Amino acid sequence: MVPCRRTRRNARSGWQKSSFSEGGAPNCVEVATDSAGIYVRESEAPAEAIATSPAALRGMVRSVKSGRFEVFQ
Repeated sequence: MVPCRRTRRNARSGWQKSSFSEGGAPNCVEVATDSAGIYVRESEAPAEAIATSPAALRGMVRSVKSGRFEVFQ
């Protein structure tokens, strides 16, 4: 499990959208950083984000890329 905590971070720095997001569509992941850590949010719910560490985020990205979270219908 990836250690993280929910936060209501009001980003003063810019959020970066995923390069896989579709134009102006609101269904993408955004990431921001500051001296306290890394924040990840869903663009459809910008008021809430999760705070995590670089190591935990790397682990989550590796798991996603490996297909660990794939759901087959």
